[in-house]
Amino acid sequence: MSFPHYYESFDYAQMLRDFPIGSSFTDDFARLSTDEIRARQDVLFRRCVARAWEIPFYQRLWRASGLEPGDVRGLDDIGRLPIFGKSELMRSLAEHPPYGDYHGWDKWSLEQRPVTVIHTTSGTTGRPQVVLFSPKSREVQALLVARIWRMQGLRPDDVIHSVYGHGMINGGHFVREAALHYTNCLFLSAGTGKETRSVTQIELMRDMRVTVLVGFVDYIRQLAETAREMGLVPGRDLHVRAILGHVGRESRAALSQAWGGAEVHDWYGVADTGPIAGEGPDRDGMYVMEDAQYLELVDETTGQPVAGEQPGDMVVTSLYRDDVYPLIRFNTHDLSAWKPGTSALGYNLRRTVGVLGRSDNMVKLRGINVYPLALSGILNDLPAFAGEYVCRATRDATGRDDMTVLIETRGTDDTRTPELSRAFAELLTRRVGVEMRVELTGQGGTAQLTQLESRQKPIRLIDERPKPAS
Repeated sequence: MSFPHYYESFDYAQMLRDFPIGSSFTDDFARLSTDEIRARQDVLFRRCVARAWEIPFYQRLWRASGLEPGDVRGLDDIGRLPIFGKSELMRSLAEHPPYGDYHGWDKWSLEQRPVTVIHTTSGTTGRPQVVLFSPKSREVQALLVARIWRMQGLRPDDVIHSVYGHGMINGGHFVREAALHYTNCLFLSAGTGKETRSVTQIELMRDMRVTVLVGFVDYIRQLAETAREMGLVPGRDLHVRAILGHVGRESRAALSQAWGGAEVHDWYGVADTGPIAGEGPDRDGMYVMEDAQYLELVDETTGQPVAGEQPGDMVVTSLYRDDVYPLIRFNTHDLSAWKPGTSALGYNLRRTVGVLGRSDNMVKLRGINVYPLALSGILNDLPAFAGEYVCRATRDATGRDDMTVLIETRGTDDTRTPELSRAFAELLTRRVGVEMRVELTGQGGTAQLTQLESRQKPIRLIDERPKPAS
């Protein structure tokens, strides 16, 4: 039996023309007029819609909204399409095991079927979800990662140390592909602390002369503490010059200082979509990769676009996924807001302010929406904060919801005084607008709850409130 191998299953040269990298992106595409960018998006969008109409998941979803093929003619009609999220995909998996019916990979005969890569999500908000990639979507995803890194100053002589996890989760695999296929850098695929012990990771950084760290910064920050415990000083013994990771609301100044003054750059994406946006050298918002992703910010209740600088759910249409697993108006449930003003770099790409929290990980306390992910940026205001925390949501017999924040602090038991607890509690009350309880613990005291060393994304909310009856 003959069948197409990986690079035979798509037009690689056309992919590079559609999704340029390096100066072809920053000097050319990023400087196109907004009308020119939208015209290119519209061509790819129509291709994605046509493919989606061949897939049972979208046929069912769109016809339930009264749509038929031909009703959506281009981006101007995108608002007619329903927004969907993880719950609809999980229902598809349950009703059409084991892969669901949202991917369309069974369109081809076995002899013609392209190589298909399978991964799962991390399961941050529940059971892991299957995610399938064609060779083309796999390469575009990797290219976008490398494009953002290169935009942030990555050089061919850098040695990259990755703390993204492996296994069934996509992260560690596709960033390795990004580095190997599109950067010319040396790449160390260390993984999480569970895969490679923290002490060993520091030894690798020293011995291999690592210059760039990539991954979720919660663990990267912890590695700086490990280095110092080993008698190694970042900036003197470890020559890390840049951290290109998922920063979120993390204190950049504290993270940079922990790593001897390393530059810190943020980028954002999720397993289903791949990279969506990243900072440039100006660090003035997150530039949306508009040739590959069409991003909307919508009100989580109404689904309508948010106005001005109001936060909204990031709803993404991946313009490059027109074969296996099209993704059209997917709600990430990550919150962001548009960045106003113009780019100092002269780019005409839209910008966001970065991730503000998650709408599906929100707890309402006395009428105030509290986003656990967003608390990091607040807690960093007090020097005693050691960088780790976890929130516990509870409900008493009267139906009142409360939240307790378990916070790691530096120092000894003698320094975790009632006065320090009050200082953290008052800080949270002042900045969030609602009273929360605070408990203090030593460094490492939340590790079992957050699963920091074994998960891509640490757990920030433990919801102990009774679940509604099904």
